[in-house]
Amino acid sequence: MSRGHGHDHGVGEASDRRILATVALNVVLTVAQIVGGVLAGSVALVADALHNLNDAMALVIVWVSRRISRRRPDRERTFGYRRAQVIGALVNLVALAVVALFLGYESILRFFEPRDVGGWTVIVLAGVALVVDVGTVLLLITMRKGNVNVRAAFVHNLADALASVAVLLGGVAIVLWGVNWVDPLLSLGIVAYIFWQVAKMLPETLRVLMEAAPPGLDVEEVAAAIVEVDGVQDVHHVHAWMLDEEHFALEAHVVIARRDVPRMEAIKALVRQKMEAFGIGHSTLEVEFPEAVRGEDHDASLIA
Repeated sequence: MSRGHGHDHGVGEASDRRILATVALNVVLTVAQIVGGVLAGSVALVADALHNLNDAMALVIVWVSRRISRRRPDRERTFGYRRAQVIGALVNLVALAVVALFLGYESILRFFEPRDVGGWTVIVLAGVALVVDVGTVLLLITMRKGNVNVRAAFVHNLADALASVAVLLGGVAIVLWGVNWVDPLLSLGIVAYIFWQVAKMLPETLRVLMEAAPPGLDVEEVAAAIVEVDGVQDVHHVHAWMLDEEHFALEAHVVIARRDVPRMEAIKALVRQKMEAFGIGHSTLEVEFPEAVRGEDHDASLIA
């Protein structure tokens, strides 16, 4: 057991180091883009720079929350710290939405107050940004599965890679045809893509934090499976929720006959085995007897 844990810890530490290296690259790139964007008068380049800075902060949050989530359960956090990564994802998504609002405002303003844009500066810096963004995407693509926090950061950087392509093409259009209005138009396209990704991922993050049932899990189907176990007469107070994206929990009141008390542990083991088929790895079962619940209408409110 300790050997396996050490291996996982080593892999996690290696991933953490790669994340920090990517943060450093994004910070350097952000400074270069902001300076270049101001000198070239390009709102799209500044937009890409701010998005890069947000990406760097997103990766810092990923790094911090990953380390927190590895802590073992304690007396105050009896389920452990897994949700640290979900909270990190929420912070990332909200920050991304705020940045998108700012970029949208600046882009619209440019249509009313157009400025000359240095196309070659835009092209060079957007090209450098694209290389960094693609490298970051490749880093996170293998780490995002089953982790909404890393996936949020992955979306940040994927959007940034697409933004860099758009800014690069915009710089080419400015150099060739002098169409400066392409610059704020591209910024609005980046903003639209960001909002689309936030709208798609935010409900998933809130679902975990609101302790909702795992996606696709039918609580009534779960209850029916419990009742099918030999010795179980009824079930009520069924609650299923997500500890994080990969770990699900359930609690339920299971009714058995008094004559089955000697089999109680075996019945509970069978119920837990049934729950594993639903992906529920942690089940808390309270055993009750028919006379204790007689007269209560549990069928009318399964989860009450």
